[in-house]
Amino acid sequence: MKTFYQYVMTYRGKLTEDDETRLAEWIFSDHNFPKHTYNYDEISRYLECNSPFLNALNVFDNLWAKYERDEKRL
Repeated sequence: MKTFYQYVMTYRGKLTEDDETRLAEWIFSDHNFPKHTYNYDEISRYLECNSPFLNALNVFDNLWAKYERDEKRL
């Protein structure tokens, strides 16, 4: 199973930038992001304190739902 960090990296580098890409790029550049965790609460708390843009927490929640769905299929 991938960590959330590994999963969200698949959203980097899109030609047309959307909020998911913006969050992925920010997570990549943030050296303090909890890269090795599988824990929703740990990542959510981190983003609450370090949110890079206004709706980043909503974007994270949507990506987390996709992450759980996609990783359960493996």
